[in-house]
Amino acid sequence: MTMTQQPHHRRRPVTVLSLLLLVMAVTLGPTPSSAAGTDWWNPVARPAPDSQIGVTGEPFKGTNSQGEVRGFVDAHNHIMANEAFGGRLICGKPFSEAGVADALKDCPEHYPDGSLAIFDFITNGGDGKHDPDGWPTFKDWPAYDSLTHQQNYYAWVERAWRGGQRVLVNDLVTNGVICSVYPFKDRSCDEMTSIRLQAKLTYDMQAYIDKMYGGTGKGWFRIVTDSEQARTVIEQGKLAVILGVETSEPFGCKQVLDIAQCDKDDIDAGLDELYDLGVRSMFLCHKFDNALCGVRFDEGGLGTAINVGQFLSTGTFWQTEKCTGPQHDNPIGGAAAPSAEEELPAGVEVPSYDDDAQCNKRGLTELGEYAVRGMMQRKMMLEVDHMSVKATGRVLDIFESESYPGVLSSHSWMDLNWTERVYGLGGFIAQYMHGSEGFSTEADRTKALRDKYDVGYGYGTDMNGVGGWPAPRGANASNPVTYPFRSTDGGSVIDKQTTGSRTWDLNTDGASHYGLVPDWIEDIRQVGGQDVVDDLFRGAESYLDTWGASEGHKAGVNLAKGASASASSSESNPFTSYAPGRAVDGNADTRWASDWSDDQWLRIDLGSTSTVKRVTLEWERAYAKSYRVEVSTDGTTWQSVWSTTAGDGGLDTARFNGVPARYVRIHGLDRGTDWGYSLYEVGVHSS
Repeated sequence: MTMTQQPHHRRRPVTVLSLLLLVMAVTLGPTPSSAAGTDWWNPVARPAPDSQIGVTGEPFKGTNSQGEVRGFVDAHNHIMANEAFGGRLICGKPFSEAGVADALKDCPEHYPDGSLAIFDFITNGGDGKHDPDGWPTFKDWPAYDSLTHQQNYYAWVERAWRGGQRVLVNDLVTNGVICSVYPFKDRSCDEMTSIRLQAKLTYDMQAYIDKMYGGTGKGWFRIVTDSEQARTVIEQGKLAVILGVETSEPFGCKQVLDIAQCDKDDIDAGLDELYDLGVRSMFLCHKFDNALCGVRFDEGGLGTAINVGQFLSTGTFWQTEKCTGPQHDNPIGGAAAPSAEEELPAGVEVPSYDDDAQCNKRGLTELGEYAVRGMMQRKMMLEVDHMSVKATGRVLDIFESESYPGVLSSHSWMDLNWTERVYGLGGFIAQYMHGSEGFSTEADRTKALRDKYDVGYGYGTDMNGVGGWPAPRGANASNPVTYPFRSTDGGSVIDKQTTGSRTWDLNTDGASHYGLVPDWIEDIRQVGGQDVVDDLFRGAESYLDTWGASEGHKAGVNLAKGASASASSSESNPFTSYAPGRAVDGNADTRWASDWSDDQWLRIDLGSTSTVKRVTLEWERAYAKSYRVEVSTDGTTWQSVWSTTAGDGGLDTARFNGVPARYVRIHGLDRGTDWGYSLYEVGVHSS
């Protein structure tokens, strides 16, 4: 998105009336609503003064005729990002006990004219100057291209809920390196300290809204920790809020000069703590390579700046290699980022990269795999956006081997060539909050896959996420949003949104804050048609399907573990054994290895006949390019149930219709290397 410089205006003096209103709001607290006690969706008392909502009509409740919940899902938002990065990068708060004037005010260093709004002019160009006043004028912010001002004021989130949204994922976010290099901060840069604070404040925001509605549990903003709880909340017509985590060094798992700064105990303790906080989805890496996984690069000058941060965090720059499949990471742009590069030690420069090497060398590490499996054990959902394709491929291999559905792509940072594998697992995909034309085009491109897997769609607004949001299409567009308009369910009327003395119009202001999400959805309907909106309206159900299936997942019994095994040959070594039984001993550090020739096999005797539907194979470097999975009930007559001629090693999962078998044979036909065939572990499953 092209950023435009906001005009500079002098601060306006605060009037005596404004001061009196503010004092009254702080002193007297919430004031009765005109609809108190009659309409459940209106508060018993709301602070005054405060933002208007601009929506009338009762929010829909219940389920559709198929028993499915209805509503939109924002799979990626950052309500509390103002507490991240040292607390002074995103200015303003989503709520304040002192009222809207306290919540929606700029950072201290932005006064009087934005001259010290350093991150503003880094991200938006120009000199960063702007009118810092928020309430009540909002002359220059929030705006679709202002990346440093609060967009998630609670009343704006309320408008999105009133407009049909029923799921919101609040990703607790921060970055210790950005915090450390940004000159303005008023708190620790420790990532987990910030995550804990943001979680607490999300619960505080729930209590703040509850108080308006008469007490605990009565508000529309409901934090949920399991899918059934979420369904109940949505059926009541309220907003289900799920906590996620997006940070670069979770559990302190950074790596310095390729040496991990955490261990398995740190990961277990970290996952347990996050789970106890209510977190149910998370990223394992974000922006910088860490001890768990490599990242999908950023492009251009931003990519250069983040690569500098990568060096400052890890002591190494990103390293690339040629991609081995159709998936690739973002190209690292050669654009300069002078303000960031000044942070490098003398004599250190950002390296140049080959144009044909667009994949991060770093994939999922051993500790990363441990964390992935730890999340599976806790029934948590894993975000693969921001993971390198090498790491993502391994995650999908692991999930496929275990039939685990809990994979999310929440804001268009996954290579789209993974889409069908995610849907095949039962995962959920949301698109970044692009402009209505681009969003509709991408939605149309993936429509056939959604129909094939019978799933809904989502959006990830990433608000407060320093990403940029849809620009205005203009009042002269052939198909503008016409106010007022009906909500997707037809039960509410949505008019322009007003906060203080400022009224926003999506046609001329773009998606400036969260309250304009319903307007943006109406814009999508105008541009992309009702089918796109209908798929989005099924988003809440599909997200909860993925979550519920993750909660209900049970580790399958491995029929091959400890079974008798034989092979066509075994490599001879005076120091260790590569006998056939090493591939079924349950130890991932041992392996079977064949002689160095093509036609070789490993046979497993399950001991009795069982229905077999899935075979998993963990290859050592000596893998099969072409091989078959064969089954037999008597050990003599064999049936091929699965085969490939495009094996690439790693972790393979062979799925097929259930067949009775006592014996399973892996038959290697063509080697992928000059060595033989070598398997760390083979699993045989009935499900």
